[in-house]
Amino acid sequence: MLRCNTMMHTPIGLKETLRSAIWARDLTPEQMARVEADCFEHGVAKGGFVCHKGEAVENWIGIISGMVKMNNFSPNGKSVTFSGVPPGGWFGEGSLLKNETRKYDAMALRESRIARMPAPTFHWLLETSLPFNRFLLMQLNERLGQFIGMVEGDRLLDLNTRVARCLASMFNAHLHPGSDTLLQISQEEIGLLSGSSRQRANCALQVLEKCGLLRIDYGGIRVLDLDGLRRYEG
Repeated sequence: MLRCNTMMHTPIGLKETLRSAIWARDLTPEQMARVEADCFEHGVAKGGFVCHKGEAVENWIGIISGMVKMNNFSPNGKSVTFSGVPPGGWFGEGSLLKNETRKYDAMALRESRIARMPAPTFHWLLETSLPFNRFLLMQLNERLGQFIGMVEGDRLLDLNTRVARCLASMFNAHLHPGSDTLLQISQEEIGLLSGSSRQRANCALQVLEKCGLLRIDYGGIRVLDLDGLRRYEG
């Protein structure tokens, strides 16, 4: 089991989160000034909803701290998880681009701080920033690849492989920039993201640790061989 689930860090601010985002790197000073003026943050408790399926999409959503999962529930209560979003990740651009109601719920796996960019600001950047458009093109392409991999995992792969792919997906340089080799995530969270229980996730982690791909460390999971996790097949 994980030996510790928390580490001490200096809290990151909203402005720092915005300025460090990949999509913000090539904005003009005027564009950045409007982004900083319009964006706002709020906190969500563990288990709370960041957004709800079926609601009007009024913001583009980023994670300042914490962890969020995108998921849906069937009428009989069965849950399917689409993706986990760690700090630095942004989501919801598809619904904003299509001007449709949200197709999924997003829930906080732990206490989280959420950044929101209002829809008018998002669309203004689309109209005024070519680099922002390029970023979104890459974002949607990476998201598509992620979801294709998820379908493959659910239908073809065993649990150990699903856990390996789940952990590896947290190191997508475009969707989740700034990820460290120490992934601050609990066994419960890994289970929720990979569609298993905490106990089964723990068993899978021990298998992957014996393969030399990771180490169950103080503060979370230390990834030792990211390429190995991506290629792993149990």
